Amino acid sequence: MRGRLKDGAAAGNGGTAGSGGAAGSSTAARSLAATGNGAVARSGAAVRSVAATGNGAVARSGAAARSVATAGNGAAAKDAGAGGDARKGRSARQSEDAGRAGNTAAAGLGPDAEADPTEVWDDGLIARRVNENATADAAAGRGSVLDKPSRGPGSRTPARLAYDGPLRSRLDALRELVGLSRTRLDSTTLAEAGRVLDEAATRRKLSGQHTVVAIAGATGSGKSQLFNALAGVAISETGVRRPTTASPIACSWSDGAAGLIDRLGIPGRLRRRPVQGPEGEGQLSGLVLIDLPDHDSAAVQHREQVDRILKLVDAVIWVVDPEKYADAVLHERYLRPMAGHAEVMFVVLNQIDRLPGEAADQVLDDLRRLLDEDGVALGEYGEAGATVLALSALTGDGVGELRESLGEFVAERGAPARRVAADLDAAADRLRPVYATGRPVGLSEEAREEFAARLADAVGAIAAGEAAERAWLRNANRACGTPWLRLWRWYQNRGEHTTGRIAVRPPDEEATARQRVEQAVRTVSDRASDGLPVPWAQAVREAAARGSQGLSEALDDLAARAGLPPGRPPRPGWWPVAVLVQAAMTLLQIVGGAWLAGQIAGVMAPNLGVPVLLMVCGIVGGPMVEWGCRMAARGPARRYGQDAERRLREAAAGCGRARVLDPLASELLRYREVREQYGRVARAGVG
Repeated sequence: MRGRLKDGAAAGNGGTAGSGGAAGSSTAARSLAATGNGAVARSGAAVRSVAATGNGAVARSGAAARSVATAGNGAAAKDAGAGGDARKGRSARQSEDAGRAGNTAAAGLGPDAEADPTEVWDDGLIARRVNENATADAAAGRGSVLDKPSRGPGSRTPARLAYDGPLRSRLDALRELVGLSRTRLDSTTLAEAGRVLDEAATRRKLSGQHTVVAIAGATGSGKSQLFNALAGVAISETGVRRPTTASPIACSWSDGAAGLIDRLGIPGRLRRRPVQGPEGEGQLSGLVLIDLPDHDSAAVQHREQVDRILKLVDAVIWVVDPEKYADAVLHERYLRPMAGHAEVMFVVLNQIDRLPGEAADQVLDDLRRLLDEDGVALGEYGEAGATVLALSALTGDGVGELRESLGEFVAERGAPARRVAADLDAAADRLRPVYATGRPVGLSEEAREEFAARLADAVGAIAAGEAAERAWLRNANRACGTPWLRLWRWYQNRGEHTTGRIAVRPPDEEATARQRVEQAVRTVSDRASDGLPVPWAQAVREAAARGSQGLSEALDDLAARAGLPPGRPPRPGWWPVAVLVQAAMTLLQIVGGAWLAGQIAGVMAPNLGVPVLLMVCGIVGGPMVEWGCRMAARGPARRYGQDAERRLREAAAGCGRARVLDPLASELLRYREVREQYGRVARAGVG
């Protein structure tokens, strides 16, 4: 029978095994802690955590016991081996955890039972024992226990976090804003907004009954000492070595916070429970305290851990000391950017025991001044803001006030929602340059009309109208003019175009028209993008550039189709009367001329008066009828030209609207939508 103890401590009238205690045969005891006349022995099993007090012993044999605790003059025994017996008629219960009170203990011995040398002792949330006092406290039953969800009849899953209506509305607006902006903004610009949405959704799925508070500070500020003072036990190591805290440590005052701690990426070996009485536990119930590494640590990975966890916790306690409270790194890298998170921020001036007289008040006033310059609102005179306190974690002066303030803060259960709201405010401020400029935006009706006029000028609408007017007058002259004049004009203009339609433009004129179209597009795009943030202004210009492609050719085709209808211009109702009158004048000329010819030939009796009068009436009346018709045709001809110009203007405006103005209006409408959503996120009107 050989026994081997790896790590043990015995106090009282006992050695390896206390009074009435037995150590197993051929076993290795991994951990032993006892006070009083007792001993803790481990035989043939992996004992995770054993603590005993009083004149008794705790022994396990032939099984894996996770946690056994006994108090008083008793012992807990478990025997799953074949050779186990109980003294004084008591037999060991074969269950996971058993405890019985008595004056003796029996330990079951498994034959040749050896402890597995590959076992790893996982202490879960047990407080680290850094000195003899902490060891004694833990052995006395005032230490921490495993933070595992209770499976008893009264256990329940903590209620999830619930956001109120305005906060949910802001989150929905931000989600809609990101969706509308993905095609216009790069992923880097929207990264922070996406992170806020993801973290808000993740936090909402976790416990709403817990508040995660991080203790952050510079090297030597005493944040770990304050962490231990709040927990009531030396959990986080302190010392002169820098940096002392290498990894974040979590301490939870109540069950159900495992998901929150998992979210921070803190492993089980760095999770603790405080040593508090019932009053202290009730005061800070729901608190999850995180001790962070130094934010100004020389190790890069330490700073990275601080930056990562600060984005995930519900609140922050900044610990400063009289020497480094005005450190530029603290104010420029953390406090100033997090000024909007003042409602979930504590600023603690530690080590006031080192300041003589009224120096602590002077340093605290100067700290308040620096915070005000950083834009951090101070929670004074009933206003919302950061809580600023002075204390000494070494002497305990002021720690009670911090514990009380922290207890009230945690009891409100509003820190997670306030943190999400502050993150929304910060994301909105960061996105403001890409959504709001404070200037009126949009395309005015004047700009639209100017664009249509430029296109009409480029397509030659005025020239087309004038050509149509001339064509109408020319046709009126042909219909109402004297036959002799019409014959002469036909002879002169027999090679001209008779319909009045626009001839093909020469190449140089066509190039000029194309330049006018491009200039019109550039002008309207500049007008539309004026006052827009840079990404949206660029999107408007790109939409206008896409619409201008092929616009000149489309306008030329419209000019050919919409300038004038095919064939001759329409004739008014009085044209037939004018034609008959002109024919009568011509007939008078012919009759008078024939009469005179007959008289000259001697066929008819001489009478110069009548034939001459007839000829004069025909010769004078014909031009008079033609002149009268021309005067009467000016009005219809002008209206005909104006109609042709109007049709071409409308066609050019419609083409420009479909190709350029509608895409611009679509971009502007999208911007108005995202600006409206941004206004909901920012909780303010956006100009």
